[in-house]
Amino acid sequence: MPHSQFAEPIGTARGVMFDLDGTLILSNRELGQYKVLPGAVETLEALRHRGIPYLALTNGSAYPASRQAPRLREIGLPIPDENLFTPNSVAGGVFRNRGVERVLVLGTEGVAEALRGEGMNTIMAGDEGAASADAVYVAWHPNCTMDDIHAACEAVLRGAAFFTASDVPFFATQSGRSFGYSCAIGGAVARVTGVEPEVTGKPSLHAMEFVAAQLGLAMHEVAVIGDDPKVETEMARLGGAIGIGVTTGTTSLDEWAAQPAERAPHRVIDHIDAILDMGLLV
Repeated sequence: MPHSQFAEPIGTARGVMFDLDGTLILSNRELGQYKVLPGAVETLEALRHRGIPYLALTNGSAYPASRQAPRLREIGLPIPDENLFTPNSVAGGVFRNRGVERVLVLGTEGVAEALRGEGMNTIMAGDEGAASADAVYVAWHPNCTMDDIHAACEAVLRGAAFFTASDVPFFATQSGRSFGYSCAIGGAVARVTGVEPEVTGKPSLHAMEFVAAQLGLAMHEVAVIGDDPKVETEMARLGGAIGIGVTTGTTSLDEWAAQPAERAPHRVIDHIDAILDMGLLV
């Protein structure tokens, strides 16, 4: 059951958005191995049996969802390809709405592959025309070099729109918290150019609107479940959704209780399958 000190009145939810790392799974620091957290499998199966729509939105941008979902199923997490999304999924829609055609990608080939799947023409640092890209997109890039940062700065200074998959400094792993490459790289480009990146992943309103649209619901009808108050619950508050915090990732119960209003969870649970018995979901 939820912890009793989190008793803000809430309505009911007709759909669920899950975070991945720290909520349903824990990855290793290299994002190459996964471990399913207790109760995750049972929760997804119960939602499917009840006919309650759900999806997972991770801030991890290293792979297209079509490559990551099968790997999750291999370890037992029953999530279909069409129920898993990344900031790249959100970015594709943002870019189309802004008329962006050529994107300079500071990320792995998996990031570029995901954006091409969204119809974008991707350019990597060092490619001809990189400095004249319409937009710069920073994502998972463990092998980022100063040449990459230089190319991104040149493009932004020439007027390219500046986006990042995530501006979150840490995420939960099997070995404890690990820092986010997108945040570090985006910070370097921002320091040089004076331009702050626009976030496509959580906690942006772009991401919250995307989640609601995918579920076919209004934002206030969505329960947003995650382990980071600066990510999932901030996004829930921003969009008027229901924010549920878990203690299985980066945030302890005491830390949840200390959050300011804009990041405060409506409820906090110690294990993910507790949501099934809260009377929250209809």
